[in-house]
Amino acid sequence: MSLTFDAVAEASPGPKWLARWNRSWPAYEAWFRSRGGDSGPSAPECRAALLQHMPEIAPVYDQLVVLVGGGDRPARFLSTWCPPRYLGGCSLAALSAEGEARLVRNYDLSPDLNEGLLLRSEWTGRAVMGMVEFLWGLSDGINDAGLSVALAYGGRSETGRGFGITTILRYVLETCDTVSTAVAVLTRVPSHMAYNIVLADADGATASVELSPGGGLRQMPRAVATNHQSDGSTPDRAQFTRTFARHAHLRGLNTTPDALHRPFLLPPLFQDRHSEGFGTLFTADYAPRTRRLSLLWPDARWEQSLEDFAEGRRVVDYARQPLAAAPSACAETQGSRVDWSRAAAIDWQSLARDFAAGQGRDILTYLPR
Repeated sequence: MSLTFDAVAEASPGPKWLARWNRSWPAYEAWFRSRGGDSGPSAPECRAALLQHMPEIAPVYDQLVVLVGGGDRPARFLSTWCPPRYLGGCSLAALSAEGEARLVRNYDLSPDLNEGLLLRSEWTGRAVMGMVEFLWGLSDGINDAGLSVALAYGGRSETGRGFGITTILRYVLETCDTVSTAVAVLTRVPSHMAYNIVLADADGATASVELSPGGGLRQMPRAVATNHQSDGSTPDRAQFTRTFARHAHLRGLNTTPDALHRPFLLPPLFQDRHSEGFGTLFTADYAPRTRRLSLLWPDARWEQSLEDFAEGRRVVDYARQPLAAAPSACAETQGSRVDWSRAAAIDWQSLARDFAAGQGRDILTYLPR
């Protein structure tokens, strides 16, 4: 019920990345073998696919393979070409006003299934910062042009010939500057599963697209996404993930870009079912214009930027984490009384902004603890 988050900076693949590989590879290897990865495409076929679809990052892939010893299974795993299927959660939204955009995501999964690694790199010569998955891919991130991107599982477990989405997002941030160029990449590079992608850039552009297994893309009218798609398919575990309720909530938000993160720390977007394998592990708030990232929890905040990145470590204990929206945390109960003398210390401006944005809570929750 806890997860250690590490912020690591390493311009080129080297000892820091290799240390992470040595720590994580045994678990990934067991997953890869148990899910039939050994019966997938050969290592030469995987590299050929990478050269065909994403040649700009093939040299990085080659470096990583050499760094881990050049084995056949690691080479196929790192390519993420036609990998075993994997599932997840997540809520995403991007919002722009007066040319300034923000992208916010909740990452919903079991604490046992996230790497907890925020990596700043310059693998292709440009600065990229994001949350790592599959040891070099990204679930969300931002680059030195301000382009920001995040993914959500599309709700279908079927697969097609394509790449793992985290490698595709790495490629987008290594090669694209704007939302429009990123959408062009997502149109031509096939994803092996259904995923929903939300993007924002430094010019204030936003977009949401749905990727189909094996290739194909559908652009959506609003830059929000959860864990189903608009093609009429029935999403996996819809009742468990509450994907439709979360999506409806996102569509109904009335807020500003700089306040977009606030509803993500409250139900129905915030999930507290960590012991069931579906809890919000972190909220990521990306500011494209300033190239900044805020990692958020109900009781903590970790600020990072591409220009002023600080290595460090944070441990999040989800069993002890306060629920930002639990009315009982502050509500008056039989045998207890509210100390209204503390009302003078309420942040009334924050309260007013919440109510103006349609996110107002019970007045008791605004009392300082």
